[in-house]
Amino acid sequence: MAQDVLQTPIDYLKGVGPNRATLLRSELGIQTFQDLIHLFPNRYIDRTQFYKINALQRNNAEVQIVGQITEIKEVGQKRGKRLVATFRDETGKIDLVWFRGQKWIRERLKLHIDYVVFGKINFFNGVFNIAHPDMELKTDFDKSLSTAIQPIYPSTEKLYNRGVSNRAVCKLMEHLFLHVGNAFTESLSEELIEENAIISKKDALLNIHFPKSQKLLARAQFRLKFEELFFIQLQLVYKNLIHKSKIKGFPFEKVGSYFNDFYQHHLPFNLTEAQKRVVKEIRTDMGSNAQMNRLLQGDVGSGKTIVAFLSMLIAIDNEFQATLMAPTEILATQHYNGLKPLCDAVGISILLLTGSSKIAARKEIHAGLEDGTLHILVGTHAVLEDKVQFKNLGLAIIDEQHRFGVAQRSKLWHKNTSPPHVLVMTATPIPRTLAMSVYGDLDISVIDELPPGRKPIKTVHRFDSNRLKVFRFLRDEIAKGRQIYIVYPLIKESQKLDFKDLMDGYESIAREFPVPDYQISIVHGQMKAADKEFEMQRFIKGETQIMVATTVIEVGVNVPNASVMVIESAERFGLSQLHQLRGRVGRGAEQSYCILMTSHKLGNDSKTRMETMVRSSDGFEIAEVDLKLRGPGDIMGTQQSGVLRLKIANIVQDKTLLSLARSWAKKILKEDPKLSLPKHLPINTTYIQMGKYKNIWNYIS
Repeated sequence: MAQDVLQTPIDYLKGVGPNRATLLRSELGIQTFQDLIHLFPNRYIDRTQFYKINALQRNNAEVQIVGQITEIKEVGQKRGKRLVATFRDETGKIDLVWFRGQKWIRERLKLHIDYVVFGKINFFNGVFNIAHPDMELKTDFDKSLSTAIQPIYPSTEKLYNRGVSNRAVCKLMEHLFLHVGNAFTESLSEELIEENAIISKKDALLNIHFPKSQKLLARAQFRLKFEELFFIQLQLVYKNLIHKSKIKGFPFEKVGSYFNDFYQHHLPFNLTEAQKRVVKEIRTDMGSNAQMNRLLQGDVGSGKTIVAFLSMLIAIDNEFQATLMAPTEILATQHYNGLKPLCDAVGISILLLTGSSKIAARKEIHAGLEDGTLHILVGTHAVLEDKVQFKNLGLAIIDEQHRFGVAQRSKLWHKNTSPPHVLVMTATPIPRTLAMSVYGDLDISVIDELPPGRKPIKTVHRFDSNRLKVFRFLRDEIAKGRQIYIVYPLIKESQKLDFKDLMDGYESIAREFPVPDYQISIVHGQMKAADKEFEMQRFIKGETQIMVATTVIEVGVNVPNASVMVIESAERFGLSQLHQLRGRVGRGAEQSYCILMTSHKLGNDSKTRMETMVRSSDGFEIAEVDLKLRGPGDIMGTQQSGVLRLKIANIVQDKTLLSLARSWAKKILKEDPKLSLPKHLPINTTYIQMGKYKNIWNYIS
């Protein structure tokens, strides 16, 4: 079927009309025939089984019966009347009841004719009844295109109230299939279909909407999920290939004196095998002619910064500059403070640029960047300002990249005649399935090993009723010379959420840990940057023993002497956030602890989160659990979720299919990068249409 017919506006389908068309557009985003075909059912009701009336049980289940109406009467009740029809088969009788629309229904009901009745069974006054049943003449039921396995489509209250019921949508599907016939063009190659035992596109679409059997329904779902994931992966893998062939990078051919001097004489600790492997992958990328586009994943404390620094040294050895961008001033400052002594050791210049940099400092930075004497610039979004011009930027490193939009990243590309190599770092472990879908066009490196000598953090879950014991433990730790973080989820008391807010918490901590024996810092998002910095510095210098804070400290505070992280109202936090917060401790040689404080009332998801945190310190395992609990859109946030508006596949449940789809996309593009071989014609045609009819494939951003 030519795609053009499927692009017909939905208004022209029998049974739609202008009012329904407007509703379908606003409520479900259905503009065309194609959109309606891709409205896949949420679930199915199996209507293959018929019950005899004498076999019915009092279990409130949905049942299907064949029989005849023998009597219709109106019965008075407190308010108005109800319509009751006696429905019989050869084994007994039940009542069919309507509380509204009686006049319209009564006119349509026929006596002594076979009906198929479907609905939820109730037991009242010693008789079974079904209220507002689904009814169809047996002759129509037998002829109908719809089958015994009935689809239930996504809907909204507005649609239902305006008469667009599930049955109405099923009817529209029938009209649609009768209108376009079954001549849907195949979108996959014969090789793909045969090797994966996939049914044809035509059969898949027919059986997803009108399944002939459970087996055919399962095969239709497999086919359509595979196809959806395959074309997403094809696009991502193709984008990566194009990137590598078209976007030329600067080939960094040598590893020179800066790198070698630092590696041999100034490396503060031995690299782990994982770090060595990642440095090698980055060196290979930057040594080729293509622009590097790599995602570096590593848990909190796995040593991504040293890998980033070694990568910068390769750029500097090849007479290029490097920049490191972080999402917050605190994190940028921490990176700068960490890198400055390393740069001093080998005689490299490094400066920091943030929103609060003074004019004199900015002038020095601009001059140094333009004449090439400044080797490394660390900064926040301020690096993207038009005034900031490099002499020759060769490597851009972006930390916690999900906090930067696409437009901001492209600004970096235009700081140069050719785009610099790009290394994106994240301490938020991304489940493999999500990484394949969202960052499928990047090459991925993982540091999956913690530096030696790091002791695993002991995590415990305590209820509010154990608070006095927890305070006693904190006093003992402070007596040993350690420091403590106490993190709260909210700043101001919320009327709806009865959680201890930061100020209340601060007051109760101050009572338990009084001056002059104890000093407390407080940091939250509504403070001025200078005040925040002042409090942070007091804690970093050890002048205060306790830091009471909101999640401001989630990324970017490195205090090796802090050994306890107390998270108040931990049930309010997501798993990845809890894991990030826990990563703020355990940076020194001492044993560290994370204490999750919650109320006794916990929902199932909260219990799962607490159990996962206590059991595991593996960021990737935690991310997988988080993905199952929250779903992909929430984890990626708005900037990345565009790629995940899937019609039928689910990247959590269908991760094996996702891997299969990606491996096929790679295999096909490796053999035929332009999809020009005759056998790949169906794939190529569909791929071109994806660009032409954006609305079909709108989940690909």
